[in-house]
Amino acid sequence: MKKEEFLKELKKRLKGLPKDDLENRIRFYGEMIDDRIDDGMSEEDAVKEVGTVDEVVAQIAAETPLARLVKERTKPKRSLRTWEIILLILGFPLWFPLALTALILCLVGYLLIWVLDIVVYAVELAFAVASIGSIVALFASMATGQPMMFWLGSAILCAGAAMLLAFGCVGITKATLKLSKRILIGIKTAFLGKGNKNNE
Repeated sequence: MKKEEFLKELKKRLKGLPKDDLENRIRFYGEMIDDRIDDGMSEEDAVKEVGTVDEVVAQIAAETPLARLVKERTKPKRSLRTWEIILLILGFPLWFPLALTALILCLVGYLLIWVLDIVVYAVELAFAVASIGSIVALFASMATGQPMMFWLGSAILCAGAAMLLAFGCVGITKATLKLSKRILIGIKTAFLGKGNKNNE
């Protein structure tokens, strides 16, 4: 891929950035490619070393706060007219509950990602508490002279299950965090690609 083709595609994919940020990013990657060409690389190799457009867009999406992208996307290109303000006020009982419902559904969808983590941690906590309870019952049975093998076995079994499940807790939390990050980058990338009509 040639430099101009790369920068043109990058600009198209980053049109959701504020205009100044977009120009700075394009200039930055253009200079990066030029520096590599000055060091003796061919234009295609210089572009290849910078990375694919997808990789660059994903990196920029990860670095850019979502609030900034949303603000740029929702920034009006002109001030509202009087009749538009009146319609917004009159339509408030209709559009506000719909917008609120959409926001709540998004939050619920995000929380559902964490349900498995919550369940695994709850089971981990239950095994830990059961182990402690079994130890307390073991000492109580020792004091009363009752058979204690059941409580000893229960304490060992529950403690072992809690320790084993701790590894599962760490693994599932890492996986969920990775999934959350991918979802956030996907949302940001969508905002980057859509852009404000001012930048088009």
